[in-house]
Amino acid sequence: MPHRDAPFPILAVELRQERDVVLARRRAREIAAALGFDAQDQTRIATAVSEIARNAVQYASGGRAHFQLSVARERPELVVVVADAGRGIAHVDAILRGEYRSSTGMGLGISGARRLADRFELRTTPGQGTTVEVARHLPDAAAARVAAEPSREVARIAASLAATAPASESDELQHQNQELVRALVELRQRQEQIDRINRELDETNRGVLALYAELERRAEELQRASQLKSNFLSNVSHELRTPLSSILNIARLLLDAPTGEFTEEHRRMAGYIRSSAQSLYEIVNDLLDLAKIEAGKVDVRPAEFTVEELFMALRGMFRPLVVSDAVTLVFDEPLDLPPLWTDEAKVAQILRNLVSNALKFTEHGVVRVSAEQLGEETIVFRVADTGIGIAPEHRALIFEEFEQVESPLQVRHKGTGLGLPLTRQLCGLLGGALSLESTVGEGSTFSVVLPRVYREPASLAADAHEVSRV
Repeated sequence: MPHRDAPFPILAVELRQERDVVLARRRAREIAAALGFDAQDQTRIATAVSEIARNAVQYASGGRAHFQLSVARERPELVVVVADAGRGIAHVDAILRGEYRSSTGMGLGISGARRLADRFELRTTPGQGTTVEVARHLPDAAAARVAAEPSREVARIAASLAATAPASESDELQHQNQELVRALVELRQRQEQIDRINRELDETNRGVLALYAELERRAEELQRASQLKSNFLSNVSHELRTPLSSILNIARLLLDAPTGEFTEEHRRMAGYIRSSAQSLYEIVNDLLDLAKIEAGKVDVRPAEFTVEELFMALRGMFRPLVVSDAVTLVFDEPLDLPPLWTDEAKVAQILRNLVSNALKFTEHGVVRVSAEQLGEETIVFRVADTGIGIAPEHRALIFEEFEQVESPLQVRHKGTGLGLPLTRQLCGLLGGALSLESTVGEGSTFSVVLPRVYREPASLAADAHEVSRV
């Protein structure tokens, strides 16, 4: 009894002439059938064995085909080893790559047999002969039987072969013709299936093209609607600015009038007028800025400035606005930050909007403004507060135009929901990004990441093109 890792021989066929090739083919098919391979796999195994056996007869004056079962690998296999003592095979590497064809077709036979096998090994030595090993994984049922009792399976197959009536060459030729007919029928069915799939793909492609056309039409409609909205906001904002400026000037004149000509009640009413007009004026400015950005009509005017200068200006601007002792506005001293080359007014507007929001929604604690360098070319500004915080489900909403999160402080500090959307647009305009971290009841931190040196979009596109060419 062979060692378990050694092959378990089933039978051997001497290869001396063409009829032996036919016998080897028939035995390969019979053994494959006994092991439960389907008709297609039986044909594949028989064809691979006959091609290698024919090479042994034609080029090496004969050889021997050994049919074996192997359990040495992870999955049991049917292995057929065809060995000869001929002069060996030249151009073996080219043959295995499918690049060599002899006048008799040897290269085609070897490469074809290789494609039909799950495992294919060829060993050849000039003047000493060639050994070709062709293996196919066993079907599941046969694999289980062979793994459990290989010797018993070999005995069963041998009995099955002994009980099979010997077939003549004409019978084998007839069987090959039947296999060819079956293959042709399968090919025709496959072709019909491919034709059907191609028709379905054509219909799908037409549907996709129609969908693209509809999407393009919708995109054009949305673009027109966006343009109309931008034009409307721009026109309305311009129309409102003049009367609002007049109202503000009149209110200021009334408030500056001598006390004797203007009662305290009049002065209080004029204060209301001025406060309301100022709020409306800021809303109009935000609308106009948004409309300009969306229309691509905002100019970026880069210039060199330092973070110290920027914080100094903002500190002076907000000093009169922090009227509550419960909230402290802190500007951290920037340390060793290089100068920026970007639009200072727009950076100031971004931070002004964020600080104003933080002051509105912080009843007690600190609003802290800081800056630090990230890498060589990036600056990050942070506005952190100890306010009411923003719930996760509302974080996307606050960046939408005219959207506001309901809260007691929101009722007290009414707005239009334009500040944060405008701030995000301005960040994008300068080549940066705005992000948020927040915990409800503990506060929020808005981070503005900006390139230290502003670069125009056309310049960025040119750089990207250069990189793509490298």
